[in-house]
Amino acid sequence: MTAFTADGAFSGFSVDDIDAAREFYGTTLGLEVRTVSMGFLDLRLPSGASILVYAKPDHVPAAYTILNFPVADLDAVVDELLSRGVQTKIYSDAEFASDERGIVRGDGQGPDIAWFRDPAGNVLSVLQA
Repeated sequence: MTAFTADGAFSGFSVDDIDAAREFYGTTLGLEVRTVSMGFLDLRLPSGASILVYAKPDHVPAAYTILNFPVADLDAVVDELLSRGVQTKIYSDAEFASDERGIVRGDGQGPDIAWFRDPAGNVLSVLQA
């Protein structure tokens, strides 16, 4: 029998400005955001998952996708993100060929997906569920 358990496990990532993160994740993306001990943020997802967001003075944006949001209608969600001021074309076509809104069509090789960044430069995505 082992004492290690995954019960209550959660993920986390850093940002350089906790107030900008609170505004972006709470207002722009519409997630439930709570301030917890030490001024950290707790993002609560509809699935019940919890993600810790913490300020780090020497923050370096993640060079990979830290959070993926599966959606039923990718085109509609990208339009909504664009209307909220979120840039969804963050990669050049040499990196990922995409349409003018930044949607990369999987064409059977993977899901249709669009990447975007939070105010700290971390990469997130919305992808067709």
